[in-house]
This record gives sequence, structure tokens and C-alpha cells, in this order.
Amino acid sequence: MSENIVLTTGIYDLIKDHLRRKRTTIEEEEILLNQLRHAKQVRRKELPQDVVTVNCEVTIKDLETEKEEKFLFVQTSKEKVKKGKYSILSPIALATVGNKVGDVITWPFKDGDKKLEILSVEHYN
Repeated sequence: MSENIVLTTGIYDLIKDHLRRKRTTIEEEEILLNQLRHAKQVRRKELPQDVVTVNCEVTIKDLETEKEEKFLFVQTSKEKVKKGKYSILSPIALATVGNKVGDVITWPFKDGDKKLEILSVEHYN
């Protein structure tokens, strides 16, 4: 995991609002609050190309199963899980948002802690 995640101000505010509405577990809340406290906020055009954010396809590897999966992170209103489009506020997106290619993240998912590596990030407009 990056020492400091990098977020656009819009995504930072979205996550803060999500936390205020108590939409996360206590474990997720603790991690996210700590990340937000140390996050670097940038404008969209200043966001590095290897950082996970909204409107990007991310390839993630589960380091326990060695399984690789692609996720397309979209605005909450455009989520269509059956089509592989996940809300930026979904558990997998919250686990990885603001991190960059090469980062390894441990996250408390509902089915247990998982250790994930971000393999690639491709941004869409």
C-alpha cells in the first residue's frame, strides 16, 4: 500500500460522505479515515496515470489464490456488476482507490481479509 494515497478532491469528498453515512464496516472505516488523513489531494488532470480512481479499469491479483481479475470502476449511478462495472464506492474500489500500480493492499472484505496487488490501471474519459 502506498504511504499516502492520491485522490482527486471529488473522490476524497465522496468517500468522506460515504463514511458519514455509515456505509462501511468498522474495519473499513478505520482504514479509510487513516488514508484520508494522509491523502494527497490533486486536480483530475494532475492525477498520475498509474493511480486507481473513477472511470478506470484496474487489474488486480489476489496474492493468496494467484487469481487475476479486471474491474471497471464507475460513478455510483453507472454501476452494472453483471457487466463488470463497479461503483467507485464498492468494497473492491474502496480497497484500491488512490493506490498505484505495484501496491499491495490488505483489505477486510466480508468473506475475510485479502491481500491484493494492483497490476495495471487504464483510465477512460
